Amino acid sequence: MTQVRSAVTGIGSFLPEKVVTNADLARFVDTSDEWIVERTGIRQRHQAADDQPTSDLAVEAARRALAQAGKTAADVDLIIVATTTPDSTFPATAALVQAKLGAPVGIAFDVQAVCSGFVYALSVADGFVARGMAKCALVIGAEEMTRLMDWSDRTTCVLFGDGAGAFVLEPREGTGTKQDQGILGFALRCDGSKSDLLYVDGGPSTTGSVGHLRMLGNQVFRHAVVNISEAIVAATEAAAVSIPEIDWFVPHQANQRIIRGVGERLGLDENKVISTVDRHANTSAASIPLAMDAAMQDGRIKSGDLIVVEAMGGGLTWGACTFRL
Repeated sequence: MTQVRSAVTGIGSFLPEKVVTNADLARFVDTSDEWIVERTGIRQRHQAADDQPTSDLAVEAARRALAQAGKTAADVDLIIVATTTPDSTFPATAALVQAKLGAPVGIAFDVQAVCSGFVYALSVADGFVARGMAKCALVIGAEEMTRLMDWSDRTTCVLFGDGAGAFVLEPREGTGTKQDQGILGFALRCDGSKSDLLYVDGGPSTTGSVGHLRMLGNQVFRHAVVNISEAIVAATEAAAVSIPEIDWFVPHQANQRIIRGVGERLGLDENKVISTVDRHANTSAASIPLAMDAAMQDGRIKSGDLIVVEAMGGGLTWGACTFRL
């Protein structure tokens, strides 16, 4: 029996030019390179220029993903941008991306699930592409998390960076088995009762301001390892594959200790885990496609590989997706 799946046919990413090292941060906040690396694994992060909005990062990542897929903006009929740092309250950043790309009139909207946003956005795009409602979808994670930082709070300002990554999704016909190219299984979760563990203390309907990011790091870490592990198991079961069958795990790049903790809990082969947190820091919804693109560019991830991506973010939201590239 044949089955149409949404397949990842192109991946691209973009990082702002400015690099901020741990030593740079230590000049104005009470921290050090040793302190940051020991607790997070982060050594540097990128920071967008003042005149470089989130949509600009998204557009550059989208162009590179389209080029890899052999497509142009004229082919795009669906754009979903996962972001918690939109250019403005409205219109959606996806609408601005559509205009800047020169894509035709089609479907364009944002998804807001913070660090889990890219996994959520993939699931939404899958619903359009696999059901024939879109032929060429752009799923973009784009963030400028440095805009939300309280630069006097050393527990949070050292963790985040800016960047964007994009997938092109197109329909592919398969046999309905785990050997098919395309998305094979999802697990998405949210527990709103934990929203006070990771949040921004501002908003249009409360303070009328953007606000700053606040986090109870120890509690987030504890929930992250347990919740992410559960979602990975659920997403692999939904795809009818086992953990040992997975070629590559591409986690949300929040903290090397979380990545390591999940790996140990599930017995993952550390050689199968992609980590770019040392050079990207936590780019929220952009982190998965940024890491995927880095691993494809260096030749580790290849067409035909079985991939699991996962993330957890404010909400608390979390989730995982299994797909064959």
